[in-house]
Amino acid sequence: MSIKKKLCLFLAFVCTAVLAVGALTLTAKAQTYSGTCGDNLTWTLDTGTGTLTISGEGEMKYATTNSPWYGYRSSIKNVELPDKLTSIGNNAFYNCNNLTSITLPNSVTSIGAGVFRNCSSLISITIPDGVTSIGDSAFGGCSSLTSITIPEGVTNIRSDTFSSCTSLTSITLPNSVKSIGWYAFQNCSSLTSITLPDNVTSIGFMAFAFCDNLTSVNIPKGITSIEGGAFSYCSSLTSITIPEGVTSIGKDAFNECNSLEYIDVDINNSQYSSLDGILFSKTKDLLIKYPPSNGFFSYIIPNEVKSIGSSA
Repeated sequence: MSIKKKLCLFLAFVCTAVLAVGALTLTAKAQTYSGTCGDNLTWTLDTGTGTLTISGEGEMKYATTNSPWYGYRSSIKNVELPDKLTSIGNNAFYNCNNLTSITLPNSVTSIGAGVFRNCSSLISITIPDGVTSIGDSAFGGCSSLTSITIPEGVTNIRSDTFSSCTSLTSITLPNSVKSIGWYAFQNCSSLTSITLPDNVTSIGFMAFAFCDNLTSVNIPKGITSIEGGAFSYCSSLTSITIPEGVTSIGKDAFNECNSLEYIDVDINNSQYSSLDGILFSKTKDLLIKYPPSNGFFSYIIPNEVKSIGSSA
């Protein structure tokens, strides 16, 4: 056998050996971690399969800000939860970027703050009917989530609950909801419309800000307060109707709504009025908002007006 052939065989053997060692090394790196996450709950993570298994029953809780498996979050692809789990702890799956779906058992009644925050690969989730509480930022930054239904019994959509859910096109809110928190739907850039339940009384600061594809929103008769910036930078919003009960509209509530054509106000509203689709105080001494796309080439400010609002 020539030296050249011997050299080729030797190199082939070396390459095969290196690949085999590499495979063994990769296999060796798959590990199992475990611990507790409640008085009667334990957890196990198999990094080889990417499966996090929670076992036991009751409330999920831990002393740290983040979950005990947070250091291994990039390995988590699947989560298995027990049938008798009653609550999901704060930040339980925060930043689990490879988690695509999860099934919550019907026993769950509470979802803590930041539970699924920044789970950027989470496409869908079903919230059990028994859930009555969803914490701040619970789904914030779930940029692949396309739709969600909130069960009857939830009374508040809290701060940042769905902020930056940029793929969210549909959300169903139950009649039990009474308030929409600060930044609740901020930067939900794929949301085109939303129906607020009749029992909602307040829309929080910048709740729908930067929803730049939002074309319509109903403001129910029970609303009394629309806080500052609530619909700011909703660049596709064309019209809005202020019902009779609204007594407070915050600063810049409709700022930079560049497609806005008119604002209508219920004639029985005690604090606000509209004329030619322009928002005024009831006595028309304050011009609050002039819709940028109302179609007027020029506009003569009524004599009653004594002041013009910020960003009018």
